[in-house]
Formats: sequence, structure tokens, C-alpha cells
Amino acid sequence: MRQSNYRRIVVKVGSNVLTRADATLDVTRISALVDQLAELHRAGVEVVLVSSGAVASGRSELRGLARKLDSVSARQLFSAVGQAKLVNRYYDLFRDQQIVCGQVLTTKESLSTRGHYLNQRNCMRVMLDHGVIPIVNENDTISVSELMFTDNDELSGMISTMMGAEALIILSNIDGVYNGNPADPASSVIREIRPEERDISAYVQARGSQFGRGGMLTKSRIAAKVADEGVEVIIANGRRDGILTDLVLGGEQAAEVVCTRYVPSSHPIPAVRKWIAHSEGFAKGEIHINEGALEALLQPKATSLLPVGVERIEGDFEKDDIVRIVAPSGEVIGVGRVSADSARARQSAGRKGGRPLIHYDYLYLE
Repeated sequence: MRQSNYRRIVVKVGSNVLTRADATLDVTRISALVDQLAELHRAGVEVVLVSSGAVASGRSELRGLARKLDSVSARQLFSAVGQAKLVNRYYDLFRDQQIVCGQVLTTKESLSTRGHYLNQRNCMRVMLDHGVIPIVNENDTISVSELMFTDNDELSGMISTMMGAEALIILSNIDGVYNGNPADPASSVIREIRPEERDISAYVQARGSQFGRGGMLTKSRIAAKVADEGVEVIIANGRRDGILTDLVLGGEQAAEVVCTRYVPSSHPIPAVRKWIAHSEGFAKGEIHINEGALEALLQPKATSLLPVGVERIEGDFEKDDIVRIVAPSGEVIGVGRVSADSARARQSAGRKGGRPLIHYDYLYLE
């Protein structure tokens, strides 16, 4: 049996990998994916699968809708039908491999507090400890508009850091991040992106995928963020035969697989700050700081945000909520867990002395 390059990984598979052009589930592709995941499982690799495809699957079952639905209602309906169909397919395929899988549906709101975040982590840890493969997806039946993850790329990034994964493998329908239009023969895959080379927005387009909400710009942004938190990220072609086993069990030959690898930072951040790093969407308010505080926070030495550096407070929040930190220019420079509610924060703003509004242990700067 081939040896794994990793102990625990998260695999995110996109809608364009799991569905055909007519939006029906590609059962052959799903079966091949499960075969590879089963081989990783037998090699001792702990795998968390973040799977798209529920909405596309449900849409294919409900083509004869008598009336037009608004986008939110349609997504809820398609997801409710499609998620059952998708997970049943996974369940049957994994059972044929003598492997048990389990469904984990989550929402952005359910991860918005540290307690809920830890409960979700514990659930998946218990599953992995007992040889069960978690299959994670956003619960689109109740996630709407601003409460939704950008897409499953964002969700998989949060799951990767939450679970202490060594690698996040994002399977798309192209080989990786290209240095131009993938349809242009002159373009080629960027094979490695190091920490000092994270900004590649000039190379990628913001257009989403055909059946999902994400696109390569989202993937590259999430990949850079997760790699900065100490997790290797690989963007590869999920339609390529044997892609997962080649990447994970290929040994030295894995480096020859055409894909884009984001080299992880050599200075990973602590666990609680990993949660905070993915919490901007949960922010309940804003702390606007002055130039002095900005200069202090951006210096290499870890620095807390003190009341004296605060210009004003916007929004209403409670103690321990996540808030955005806004520079004098209006740019959001980070997020943090605040040590006081908004009323007390307003009272202390601009004053010397007093405890930090955000301690550096609970502060994440972009």
C-alpha cells in the first residue's frame, strides 16, 4: 500500500466536477471520487469531504416547476431535494467500500460564536475518531443572502483550519490557477505560489462557475488566506483520473502532478485566531481607529488595540462579539473579538488607560 503524504486533509469538490452539462449528477465521476477517497481512508488518511452539488442535483429533479420562484426560494427548494439525493448517493457508494460516512450541514451563523465553532469541531473529530468520513455542505435550506458563505470554497477553508488539516485540496474543472485565460494555449498553470506571491488577482477572473457560486478568484483568495494560516492548499482538476490518490499517495511523484500549490506559511497562527480570521462575515460592528493605533497594530511586534487609539464605534455588539477594525482611510484591516459591549466601548474610546478593547491574542489583521 502506498504511503500518504498527509495525516488529515480536507477535500472540497465543486459543482462543475460533480455535474454534467445538463445539470444532472455525474454518477460515474462521483463513484470515481469515492473510490479514491476510500483508498486514502484505507491508507490511514483522515478525510473531511466538503461537497457541492446539492442545488444542481435538486434542480435536475425539478425541471418542470409550474411557476417561477425567486432566487432564495428556488435555492431552498433545490437544496432540500438535492441534498438528500446527493448524500444518499455518497452513502451507498461508501457502503460498497465498507466505509461509513455522515452528513454535516452547517451555516455561517452556526459558526459565528466560539462555542458553536468548537461544538462543530468536536462533532467532526468524533466522526473521524470512529472512522466515519464527514460530508460537509452549507445548509442552503435555511442559509439566505448575507447569512450565506460566499461558496463552499470559503466553507472548506474554515473547516481546514478548524480541523487542523495539513492540506486543503480544492477540486475544480481546470488544472489550477493559470497565468492567463485557461482557454489560451499560451497560458500555463502556476505550479507554486509562495507567501510573498499571494496576490495573483491580475491573472484570474471573478466569474462564478456554471452551477456554483464560486470562481477562481474566490478560490485563490481563500487559498492564500488558508495557506497563510499554515495549511497547504492545492487547486487541481477533479475530472482528472486518480487526481486525489496521485496527490496524496504519490510520494515524490506527487510533485509532478499538474496543479497549483500554495506553500503554507512557516509561522501559523494560534487556533483561536484561525477562527477569528474567518469571522469577518460574523462581525456585529466596527471600531474605527486613528493613525497612531494603525501604526502600532501594523508593527511586527504583537500589539493589542487600546481605547486611546479608537476614534469612534459603529454598530451595536456584546462582549466577545466579532468586530471589524477600520483604518482612518476607511479600509477594513482586520477583525477581532471585543472585550466590552458597544456602550462601554463608546465610553472608553479615546481615553488613556484601561484594558485593551481587543487583545492581540484575539486579533487578526488582513
